Amino acid sequence: MNPLFAEMRGAVASTLILAIVCCGLYPLAVWGIAQVAFPRQANGSLIVAKDGTVRGSDLLGQNFTAAKYFHPRPSAAGNGYDAANSSGSNLGPTSQKLTDAIKERITTYRAANGLKGTDPVPADAVTASGSGLDPHISRRNAELQAPRVANARNLGADKVRALIKQNTDAADLGILGETGVNVLKLNLALDNL
Repeated sequence: MNPLFAEMRGAVASTLILAIVCCGLYPLAVWGIAQVAFPRQANGSLIVAKDGTVRGSDLLGQNFTAAKYFHPRPSAAGNGYDAANSSGSNLGPTSQKLTDAIKERITTYRAANGLKGTDPVPADAVTASGSGLDPHISRRNAELQAPRVANARNLGADKVRALIKQNTDAADLGILGETGVNVLKLNLALDNL
């Protein structure tokens, strides 16, 4: 047999075996383990309403603009919170476009939430996350929005603050990252009142 064909046969056989293992058996094993050990997370951490409809994922932000809802971080993902186009804006700190967008967002945030022109605005209220899909806002951001939401829904401020507290996720392992308020969960909790 020609040595070239022997080498090719070995290369083709190795490629087929690796394709079956790496593209078939390994993903199937990981999927099976995930379905048994972490079924909720493996299936997208979906939030399902009482009537059985999927309302979203607690891992992905959604855009809320009505006064009766808490507003999420701005999104640079596609047409806003488009999971198929997850990305940041890629605008650097010296970008005039970014500076102008942040100034406009600060003005809009202050007006929407009844803040004075000198009141500080949380950074997460005017800047997009790296993925553009972050479902959380800071506790301070939620507290500044609480009076607007309470007023729009004719609720007591204490009731809204209690819902903020209930929908605040702790730092991972108690020390990694910061606490954050999941906007989708919070808005669904408001709708369920």
